[in-house]
Amino acid sequence: MFAVLALQGMVMAPVKAQGELALLESYIGDWRGDSALVGRDRNEPFRCRLGVAKGNLGRINYTGRCTLVNATLSISGTIAFNEQTRRYEAAMSSNAGYTGLAVGQKNGERISFDLREQQKDRAGSDVRIGARILLVGNSSITVDFEVEFNNSGEVLKASVPFSR
Repeated sequence: MFAVLALQGMVMAPVKAQGELALLESYIGDWRGDSALVGRDRNEPFRCRLGVAKGNLGRINYTGRCTLVNATLSISGTIAFNEQTRRYEAAMSSNAGYTGLAVGQKNGERISFDLREQQKDRAGSDVRIGARILLVGNSSITVDFEVEFNNSGEVLKASVPFSR
């Protein structure tokens, strides 16, 4: 009896992982989103494109570009389900110098990743940069961006809902 239960557990783990990979792959495609970058004295249009493609080793890769009035933000990264740790993991990097890793928190059909980092801006001042990626079902992606300038206390935010 114990051998049968152990064998069942071995069979179920890959099936579960295949289901997790299928969920991630359901996001493959081209996404667009419009929002605004909002701060103390700022409210600028913030338009984004996001491409999600099948990666290797059970990953999906994403690349995105958001445009502001005078700047462009580029992001790229991967999202995977790690079978050994039984959790979702995401990595992101940007042309703004941001690089982060996050463990996904799954709640029902929602998987969220909080990527946070402390950095220095061009003048050498401390800056906190964050991004939150929220995957819902297989039909919705939202990316929240936040930058806090520690010297001034100014916070810039944008929440971008994406659709296909």
